[in-house]
Amino acid sequence: MITIKDVAKEAGVSVATISRVLNNSPGVSDETREKVLSVIKRLNYNPNLLGRNLRRMKTNMVLVLLPTISNPFYARIVKGIEDVAQKNGYGVMLCNTDSDIERERMYLELLKNRLSDGVIFMAPEIGEEELNEIGEKYAVVQCCEYKEGANVSHVSIDNYKASYKAVKHLIGLGHKNIGFISCKNNFLSTKHRESGYKKALEDSGIEFNPDYIRYGDYSFKSGFRAAQSLLNDFEEITAIFAISDIMAIGAIKACYENGLKVPDDVAVVGFDNISFAPMYNPSLTTVSQPKYDIGCTAMELLIKQIRNKGGNKENIVLEHELIIRQSTVK
Repeated sequence: MITIKDVAKEAGVSVATISRVLNNSPGVSDETREKVLSVIKRLNYNPNLLGRNLRRMKTNMVLVLLPTISNPFYARIVKGIEDVAQKNGYGVMLCNTDSDIERERMYLELLKNRLSDGVIFMAPEIGEEELNEIGEKYAVVQCCEYKEGANVSHVSIDNYKASYKAVKHLIGLGHKNIGFISCKNNFLSTKHRESGYKKALEDSGIEFNPDYIRYGDYSFKSGFRAAQSLLNDFEEITAIFAISDIMAIGAIKACYENGLKVPDDVAVVGFDNISFAPMYNPSLTTVSQPKYDIGCTAMELLIKQIRNKGGNKENIVLEHELIIRQSTVK
């Protein structure tokens, strides 16, 4: 196996000079640089990048912690992260936490052991205090979901306003008995979407009925079961708002199973605008998040923190859009 000492001996220079050439550092003449590169190519020398990066305290790798890789919502976000990372010389390590706090902490050991330069949380499970401790020492960005009291940068949309707009759309179509499919978790987005739902009803003079809420887990089956429960218990329901597209599609399936047409008998609205929302029949009315831009912005923030050794924390709220399709309007 060829070592850096072999290259130095062959080129007739010091090991330090070889290192400067490999790191593209100044202080090496063009003639010497060309000679060293020629020897490296001829000897087929492959430097130990891991060891070199550890010595420089830099790996050019970042962690992206996802609660689940099965949710298509994250695909475009990750694409944005990877595109910006690649343009700036970084690799991306995707880690599926399964919303397990211990698994999340296990992956964070890679950061603490300097095997990663920074981390992007899609939905942090650790508490605010622990998150702040990590944010003081390392480059950290929260993406989509975030801890409200943590002094750590985040990128998101205004979930409260987005939910409010979605429910007001249904009310504007004449619906008053609107079921709501949510999730039982600690995500701030869930809390804000439920608050937006309630506020839209209140501002329209419609009394909030807590029995109109059912809970799922972002899956198709859970959306189907939640909608079945709502439709079986309350015949007066004419619209359903789900906090994810996948659950909304499950709700549409439940409507058909109950002999109801969408949107003639029951209107359905989702959230996220995943790739197959416009392809479903009927096409799904939904809140569109700028997923690719969210990913790009999160990675740009992380790179800024890595280069500035932390720097100022930034909270960025991107625009959302209500896309009206056939599940609410013929």
